[in-house]
Amino acid sequence: MNGTVDPGREAKVRASFARQNLMATFGAEIAALGPGECRIEAPILSTARQQHDVGHAGLTFALGDTAAGYAALMLMPEEAEVMTAEMKINLLAPARGERLIATGRVVKAGRRLTVVTAEVAVEAAGELRLIAVLQGTMVAVMPG
Repeated sequence: MNGTVDPGREAKVRASFARQNLMATFGAEIAALGPGECRIEAPILSTARQQHDVGHAGLTFALGDTAAGYAALMLMPEEAEVMTAEMKINLLAPARGERLIATGRVVKAGRRLTVVTAEVAVEAAGELRLIAVLQGTMVAVMPG
């Protein structure tokens, strides 16, 4: 990841991520944070596979959406939280492997809306292969 991360902002993002029960269920972890960037990694557990014994598209979407959201939060005002306003996914290949790696990036940050993208790769036998791309919009949610 590029750039220096403010320790307070990183702590806020990690604390928010820790409250995500779905990410805990998937065994997901934040692997890296940068200004407008976030990488999340998760094993493809037996409980997150579909009938063809590959990672479910719901797992792929959840990881990509979450990585993109936290990439946006890294650039939002300190008091803001983040929510997805809309997200599109293109599934390029089955999630056949041991682990997924989702990398979210900010395309353009605005005051209320932030356009984001994410790429999700599968790791199989030590090699990475791109399996999905996402594009969407995140909204800054202010307290009160």
